[in-house]
Amino acid sequence: MSQDILIPKMKRIDRNKRRIKIPLINLAAIFFCTLIIIGSTFINFDIKHYIIPSGIFSNKGLSADDFVYSFFLIPQIPVIMFVCSVLGRKLSLTSIMLYITIGLFLAPVFGLGGGIKYLAQYGFGYILAYIPAVMIAGRFLSNKYSFKNMILAAITGVLTIHILGILYMIVIALIKHAGGTFISGWIEAQSGLKIIYDLIASFVLILIGKYLHKGLTFIID
Repeated sequence: MSQDILIPKMKRIDRNKRRIKIPLINLAAIFFCTLIIIGSTFINFDIKHYIIPSGIFSNKGLSADDFVYSFFLIPQIPVIMFVCSVLGRKLSLTSIMLYITIGLFLAPVFGLGGGIKYLAQYGFGYILAYIPAVMIAGRFLSNKYSFKNMILAAITGVLTIHILGILYMIVIALIKHAGGTFISGWIEAQSGLKIIYDLIASFVLILIGKYLHKGLTFIID
């Protein structure tokens, strides 16, 4: 057999091996990141920091507790940004779609359960917003993992999730005839200062994901 015939044949065999190997590894990466997203749903950090209470200049007596603001932070939004950084735009989108599909049709992997009825939950808009968030943030990261692009990815990704999540909640609240007090209180509780924590944590996890992405370059995109 001549060398001119042998070399193309070897290239075809090599390409066939790659076509078999790469999708299997990609599936494993997608499944693993989906498990990370599910796990982050059930983690709560008790965040406390000092504030200046609104009634500080009033005659009302204030206790030490009035100067401390406390809330529980679920790290799922930063984890979504981490998955986007590690997998890239296309595979992270697949991982999120798998997570949503499992939650709606297979198992209660969302924060308050699961099932198709979860579409009526006030917070489901945040979950749906993961899809455009990774598309937008992933576009910045697909160009280059520069400091500027990672900052832009964190900002656009986090704000997309919170803004769309709030809009979805308002629509559900109007359908359920919830009052303005409920809506404003819900926004403060679910977003509010949490946005700042999500931005900081997302940037840190995107930075970590950058190095993992480099190690997985041969299987991503």
